Amino acid sequence: MTDLSADVVIVGAGPVGLTLAMELDRRGVSSLIVEKRRAGEPPNVKCNHVAARSMEIFRGLGIADRIRAQGLPEDYPHSVSYRTTVTGREITCIPIPSTAGRRRGDPGPDTDWPTPEPPHRINQIFLEPILFACALERPGIRIVNEAEVTGFADHGASVAVSVACADGTTLAARGRYLVGCDGGRSQVRKDIGATLDGDAVVQRVQSTYIRAPGLIERMQVPPVWGMFAYNPVRAGVVYSIDGRETWLLHNYLKDDEADFDSVDRDWAIRQILGVDETFEYEVLSKEDWFGRRLVADRLRRGNVFICGDAAHLWVPYAGYGMNAGIADAHNLAMHMGGVFAGWAGEPALDAHEAERLPITEQVSHFAMNHAHEMARKRKAVPPEIDADTPEGDAARARVGRELYDLNVQQYCCAGLNFGYYYEGSPLISGDGTPPPYGMGSFTASTVPGARLPNIQMADGRWLYDVQGAGFALVRTDRAVDAQPLAAAARAAGLPLVVIDLADAPEPFTEALVLARPDNHIAWRGDTLPRDPAGLIDLVRGASLKVAAE
Repeated sequence: MTDLSADVVIVGAGPVGLTLAMELDRRGVSSLIVEKRRAGEPPNVKCNHVAARSMEIFRGLGIADRIRAQGLPEDYPHSVSYRTTVTGREITCIPIPSTAGRRRGDPGPDTDWPTPEPPHRINQIFLEPILFACALERPGIRIVNEAEVTGFADHGASVAVSVACADGTTLAARGRYLVGCDGGRSQVRKDIGATLDGDAVVQRVQSTYIRAPGLIERMQVPPVWGMFAYNPVRAGVVYSIDGRETWLLHNYLKDDEADFDSVDRDWAIRQILGVDETFEYEVLSKEDWFGRRLVADRLRRGNVFICGDAAHLWVPYAGYGMNAGIADAHNLAMHMGGVFAGWAGEPALDAHEAERLPITEQVSHFAMNHAHEMARKRKAVPPEIDADTPEGDAARARVGRELYDLNVQQYCCAGLNFGYYYEGSPLISGDGTPPPYGMGSFTASTVPGARLPNIQMADGRWLYDVQGAGFALVRTDRAVDAQPLAAAARAAGLPLVVIDLADAPEPFTEALVLARPDNHIAWRGDTLPRDPAGLIDLVRGASLKVAAE
């Protein structure tokens, strides 16, 4: 029986598992990924959006440009249009620039965000193969495809893992930790005794992936990335997959439609598209699913963790699920990297759950509340919405404003990208009330727990690029001696770079801001802390105790 070993064994080679492996490799930690699918096999059409925060993470890994080069054609608008049908008249549009448009400086509601990495629209069928190829280039990552984890045993110092391969062979793997990135039906979640709590059914959706080469020619308004059909008969949304002929269509079932079979799929598709029986299209795949709001009650048992959909399931608006999973991976890799490097102790790993679970709960409610509000809008479509009359014009103007104001928060969700903060973390030295944030807005801040503002420095470099994969002490006043804190970090083996900001902009009002490798702020002050070594011990978890099982 072949024996495999790595620092971390990861179950699942989706975006979360692959990101986790690359973030660990960035920190010198090896990983073994076990994946059921064939090498590089894309998933079914799923998430269509990579958030700005995820693109910042991919920039740190050096792969953002490779991702941004794929997806929709360069000049294909990433806008979201609300129409009576996909081929009908437009009610309103959220103008989001194409990839080339962003380079040109085209305007849009997310083009002034404080980051060098704006969001990118790319379906997961294109994203995953890129991540897979990038992971294979890393020397510390090994991927075993067409294989399944059939069991594991946590021995305290390591986890022994049994792997069954599709060819009938059996492998034995061992890692210091095991991480389940194995999706909504996660076996790892079940094995550690974690349960999902929340709202089991928020909405019901018929999804169909189609090829319709003649659809664009039938449109009254040019095609964009997302097109909502808003009419009294059938409501749904169509996302462009390749910018030419493939489309993912979501048909939202009504309250009185008891099950998925109660709605004729072909009829609903034609109602949403606004085409008759003569229009030809091909069904490439189909899936019926429930929108949910479910969050695991724990993310860890001993040396075994869960990330991504294994830990949370919610309505997939704006790709929240995948992007939150990528943030999970980024956070967990930082904590694990510290343990392997020696500057963090085992108890610091408990901070992953303390930090990520509250955020997961908050975001799940944002998504569910938005889904409920959109459901109310779908029930209240004015009957004159498509009328070529003054009443129709007035209805479209009123509804257009309402749809824009509600949905710009979803598709240009600055708060979910940059506003969330770790309020109760044992590794953060808090000093006040964190700034408020919501789905669509936030206030840039240096409050401990918040995301470090990613500003462009005087020499043109971005702050995160200078910070790299370690801690950063951002200093805005050279008169404050940073050496005692830097010396305490060196003594603990904690990687720290001191970054001096000249003429620092708002909100850098403090002389010193200490940021963690995940770009969240651990401490700030106008003077050095009285006990620099004590602060370093706090942020690396040196004083924490191992949590009881």
